[in-house]
Amino acid sequence: MSSDNQNELDQLLEQFNKQTSLIENLEKELNSLQVNNVSSNDPNEELVRKLTTENENLRNNINSLKTSIQQTKTNPSPSVMTQKSTSNLTFEERYHLITRNLQEIVGDEKLKTILKERDLKIYWGTATTGKPHIAYFVPMSKISDFLKAGCEVTILLADLHAFLDNMKAPWDLLNNRTEYYSRVIKAALKSIGVPIDKLKFVKGTEYQLNKEYTLDVYRLSSLMSEHDAKKAGAEVVKQSSNPLLSGLLYPGLQALDEEYLKCDAQFGGVDQRKIFMLAEEYLPKLGYEKRVHLMNPMVPGLTGNKMSSSEEDSKIDLLDTPAAIKKKISGAFCEPGNIDSNGVLSFCKHVLFPLSKDGRLVITRPEKWGGNIIYEKFEDLQEAFRKEELHPGDLKAGVIETLNQLLDPIRKEFDTPENKKLVEAAYPVVKKKK
Repeated sequence: MSSDNQNELDQLLEQFNKQTSLIENLEKELNSLQVNNVSSNDPNEELVRKLTTENENLRNNINSLKTSIQQTKTNPSPSVMTQKSTSNLTFEERYHLITRNLQEIVGDEKLKTILKERDLKIYWGTATTGKPHIAYFVPMSKISDFLKAGCEVTILLADLHAFLDNMKAPWDLLNNRTEYYSRVIKAALKSIGVPIDKLKFVKGTEYQLNKEYTLDVYRLSSLMSEHDAKKAGAEVVKQSSNPLLSGLLYPGLQALDEEYLKCDAQFGGVDQRKIFMLAEEYLPKLGYEKRVHLMNPMVPGLTGNKMSSSEEDSKIDLLDTPAAIKKKISGAFCEPGNIDSNGVLSFCKHVLFPLSKDGRLVITRPEKWGGNIIYEKFEDLQEAFRKEELHPGDLKAGVIETLNQLLDPIRKEFDTPENKKLVEAAYPVVKKKK
């Protein structure tokens, strides 16, 4: 057993011992309430007998609980005892964890070669612009896979990139937005059980303003054409007929990040593909090696298009209220039997099923409509919807309930004066001119 698993087991047993101690104290109090030799002439006889019976039932429940705790002590949960440490995972198991649910891998042979020799070093970056939304759980679930596979994972909070992308994050708001991203991403990771102590968080401006990095930006700009830069950022950087130079710099900087973060692989959405290919072409020209590129599928928004922070109706914010979630999901396109461009079904496939603790999704329904339905896998849910055995209203209701369970821990963490103040500072409300 690994030291991590042993520590986890020790902590669990310590909790069991505390629970046992509490139960013993409860038993002592229960004994003091036990009434014997009650006189038949006592006017409170019936009440006393009732109390004695209830105490005995409680005693039986306590004994059952003690037995359960003792059994768990001697035969701990499989999650503690049978979970393999990363050092015990086979090559095939690690490779499967890293690559499952990806849409594309560029550099697969290199990935396999590294995995046979050592753990993979991966970085995932996010520009700190609009508020992170529910689709962020898609990369979060993959980051969980990477960690389970023993990978060293760096999360880049790309603050400089956010400013360069048509100034989506104004310079005076940059620090507050980066801090917000840091806190909300950590809260999201914790809500799905990802150990953040095993992650490395880096701000772009911590190294992107250094002399060596800046010189490489100039070297790269002497090799890369305007056409290549614009093409690479077509699906990521905001486009215009008269683009700013800052937006043209963005793809090159993302390519350089691979070298300066000393990673083996960069992970991102398939919308990043052109930037990844730019890195493959130009890093070797600077004397740096090509990296592996791992790409997630893009999750359609509620309107059927790409989920975007700038398109309010297409996305669910990680801090949206239950009322806001209900309104957005209820208004989403979800035609009976239509499984194409269905944002609600996509949520289920890419977010809810992968993050389900037992791999299932429960659709709650009133008993008069047949009661709850449990789907063991997404394909079963999709097929039921295609055959119109599952009504859009029931699907939406199930998604709303599950999403609220997922987001509740994040909302609670941000329900503090300090975090509320941070949100207001990072995203100040702009008063509309009359």
